Parts: sequence; C-alpha cells; structure tokens
Amino acid sequence: MQWTLVVPLKPLARAKSRLSDTAADGLRPGLALAFALDTVAAALACPAVKDVAVVTGDALAGRELGALGAHIVGDEPGGGLNAALAHAAGVVRTSRPETPVAALNADLPALRPLELARVLDAAAEFPRAFLPDAAKIGTTLLAASPGHELRSAFGTDSRARHRTSGAVELLLDAVDSVRQDVDTGADLRAALVLGVGPRTAAMAARLLIKEQ
Repeated sequence: MQWTLVVPLKPLARAKSRLSDTAADGLRPGLALAFALDTVAAALACPAVKDVAVVTGDALAGRELGALGAHIVGDEPGGGLNAALAHAAGVVRTSRPETPVAALNADLPALRPLELARVLDAAAEFPRAFLPDAAKIGTTLLAASPGHELRSAFGTDSRARHRTSGAVELLLDAVDSVRQDVDTGADLRAALVLGVGPRTAAMAARLLIKEQ
C-alpha cells in the first residue's frame, strides 16, 4: 500500500514561537521552513509514500516545497490545523477516493524514510491509527486507510484525543525519527542527536544551542 501524506504548515512568520529561547525572531521562520523541507524530502524518499500534499497559505513555503515535488494545497478554510487537514484530505480524495491518507507533522527534521515506512505499514492494518510523539503527549502521524476519514484531533493532548476517537495507537520501537517533532530547544537538541537533514543542519549551525 502506498500512501498520500498530508503535511500542514502554518505561515512561517508565526511558526515555532516556542523556540524563542533558542532562536531569535529573525531565524525562526527559516528554521521552520528547514524543518518542513527536510521532513518532506524524507517523506518523498519513503517507499510507502506515493506523494505528499502540503497544506499551507505561506507563499514562500509553497514555492520551496513545491520545488521538492510536493503538491501544494491552499489553506482555504483558515480555520486552524484540523480544518486544514480535513480540507487537504478532501482535495486528495476528490480525485482518488480510495487513497490511504496520513497526516504528518511538518517539524520532523530527523525523519528517516525507512522508519516512516515501518509506521505506515503498521498503520495499514487498521482503519485509523496514530503514532504518539516522543513526549508521549502529542501525535506526529495520523493515518486513515481507504474508505475511512482522518477525523484529526491535533492540538493539546492529541494522543489521548486520538485514542478516544477510536484510532489505534501504534506501539512501535526503533522509529524515533518519526516521533521526534521539534517545538522547543530541547526537542531540537534531541533531533540533532538523531541526525537531522541538511537544511536543518545548516540552520542549526547558525544558532547558539544552550548546553543542557
């Protein structure tokens, strides 16, 4: 089974505010874009991925991610993350109604294609399934097999919310790169330990990462 991934990305100027202790205001938009570019590049290299649709209203991000080979879907609802994902999944399934769709965070700069394939292969066994993040509070991937809607519930405590919605929690080891999203300086340090993509590495080299 090959999946279409839906990757949401907010306007870069408003992205990654929780990294303010690590990155100055002028650097955070570039860092957020680097995360997204490395995430999408790794996703497109995954054997279980057919294509990637990025939902964003940011013109620069759209150009850069489109150049990588992602399809760009405008954030037409403007109603937040879950509305954006529902819109993008609907666009994908308008032309291909039986396509398996998975929502993937845009801030997984250490993402490994083969680890992502393991997660998607496991998700294919269930109508809906999700992978919790490294902190075991949020969600980095939510998958819906053919004939099932995403019904995303991203936001505060999304791990519990997705579980309550009936999605199966994937209990996998050795997929750290798919779990390690980056919201804080500590998250970025953890991603750097795993090994990030080239764009994030270049941006991180411009930062003063405080020692723990």
